[in-house]
Amino acid sequence: MKLYSIAVLKKDSDKAKVLASQYDLSSFGYFQRGSVQEFMNFTSITIVERTQTGQRQSVESENNVAHVYAHPQGISGVIFSDKEYPSRVAFSLLNKVLDEFLVKFPPEKWNGTQLLDYPELTSYLQKYQDPKQADTIMKVQNELDETTAILHKTIDSVLQRGEKLDSLVDRSETLSSQSKMFYKTAKKTNSCCVLM
Repeated sequence: MKLYSIAVLKKDSDKAKVLASQYDLSSFGYFQRGSVQEFMNFTSITIVERTQTGQRQSVESENNVAHVYAHPQGISGVIFSDKEYPSRVAFSLLNKVLDEFLVKFPPEKWNGTQLLDYPELTSYLQKYQDPKQADTIMKVQNELDETTAILHKTIDSVLQRGEKLDSLVDRSETLSSQSKMFYKTAKKTNSCCVLM
């Protein structure tokens, strides 16, 4: 899973313009990076121009996906990732980035020709490379999956000892004959539910 870029754009009537952006193009060849960045900018502008206000969409292109959110206050966010990157994490990051951008930069600062200095994009790009670490829901799900695997291993080890348990019950002097009968009856009753 890989994030390639985060960009914030503004849309005036039908034209879009990049306000701030950050890229991680280290997985591309050194001489390809300029072209890749130019292509991502062009694609971001094109997609934002064709995305209605308030709409979210993911647009696939070969091995990449552009996740777009057109915020109701006139800005849009675009994240480029590979196809394996979870869209839910990308859209939660877009929400966070756009909300912070609106607080940090009032609309009157959007009119300049220079890109706005938004260094937080760099840290977000690094932090969200591993969505399981950055996204709390995925982190909790990952921990639950690990716990489930441990529980399955524990149940499997108990089931493997099941044969020994029978002989222990038969040899036990501390169990009354009534308890031994209960165990054997319960085992017969539950025999339809044996896990394989």
